[in-house]
Amino acid sequence: VTRDGLIARMSDEDWRIVIETNLNGVFHTCRAAARGMMKRRAGSIVNISSIVGVHGNPGQTNYSASKAGIIGFTKALARELGNRGVRANVIAPGYIDTRLTQVIAGEMRELMLANTPLGRFGKPEDVAGAVRFLCSEEASFITGEVMLVDGGLGM
Repeated sequence: VTRDGLIARMSDEDWRIVIETNLNGVFHTCRAAARGMMKRRAGSIVNISSIVGVHGNPGQTNYSASKAGIIGFTKALARELGNRGVRANVIAPGYIDTRLTQVIAGEMRELMLANTPLGRFGKPEDVAGAVRFLCSEEASFITGEVMLVDGGLGM
């Protein structure tokens, strides 16, 4: 969830809602999932962050903080659960063609595309493919990783 605004004008409520939804939601979900995975001594957790959690974005301090928090949380989780056979990774998508980006038009959309070396918005399937890989046996020795699915935007 986003509630964009400059820091000087951001309300406590806008900060709270974004952090509670984006970061606390990941905590509660992972805590519930981890219990069963630890008992089985196997599992793969893949959290979704954002390129904004890696690099920040003006007017999105709350969103940036929530998504960066997911990255730190996931790395700590990987260290905590690794010896119990549970892996934890995080995907940081760039501009993906979703409802969130479909409302962006004109000059701003062109600028976003110009800053993405592959010159297009990603598709939800691009992110799904990364999740599928990280959950697969091919990724059995990968944990604590931040995978950018961003068309080169973050390099």
